[in-house]
Amino acid sequence: MPQAKIGVSMLYCLGESFNRMLKRLDTLDTKYIEILDDATHDLNKTRITQLKEAAKSYNLTYSVHAPFADINIGSPIKPMLNASLKRLKQSLNNASALDAKLWVFHPAQRTGIGQFYPDADFHCMCQSIEQLYAQAENFGVNIALENLPGKYWFLMSTPEEFHRMYKKTNLPIGITLDLGHANLEGQIQPFINELADKIIHIHASNNDGNSDQHNGVADGTIDYVPLTASLKKIGYDKTIIVESITNISQSIANLKQLLL
Repeated sequence: MPQAKIGVSMLYCLGESFNRMLKRLDTLDTKYIEILDDATHDLNKTRITQLKEAAKSYNLTYSVHAPFADINIGSPIKPMLNASLKRLKQSLNNASALDAKLWVFHPAQRTGIGQFYPDADFHCMCQSIEQLYAQAENFGVNIALENLPGKYWFLMSTPEEFHRMYKKTNLPIGITLDLGHANLEGQIQPFINELADKIIHIHASNNDGNSDQHNGVADGTIDYVPLTASLKKIGYDKTIIVESITNISQSIANLKQLLL
């Protein structure tokens, strides 16, 4: 029976220096690492070389999380949209140079003036996705769009929105199912039921159902016992990345045990 591969996001040490993060890579009980190309950990040639050396030394496989701070691929303000796309395309180049297996990016976020331009953010987002997909094809990088909570003004919080995006773009883009985000919208099982064939990457954390806390997988209202049973049922054998900021080692161990 196929089995999912458990990894970890380096989100939990984003407040540390890049060099300190590097030293943590051989201390984790996993070979699947998600690197954040953002903030103090943004990638450049030197850092990519260091990460590739670490991958060779520790037998690591990378995915890259695209920048998300102040990034909006559905911005109605053209200079802001162009700046977001320029930064994301550079991140795709970084992911390619790193030989990353996947590049994860966020959908559009609604703005305060969006009500005056109904649906413009969605159509702009779809155009941006088409550009990013074309760039990823040129670089040979696989990409996946992450679900985000509607309560934080993001698009793409439900399966229906993904169905609509697929109809609009007709692109075979995978989904990064963020379980914490889906929990805030009560959408975990609907995503698994309706879009199992599109889910190619999972972010695992937990929360109280009210805010995106990024707790350890055992600390919140998500019951991982039936959840992992559902993943086994659909034969999910791709990556599940612990994206918690607390109880990292315990979360990795818990998921490995549940998925045996």
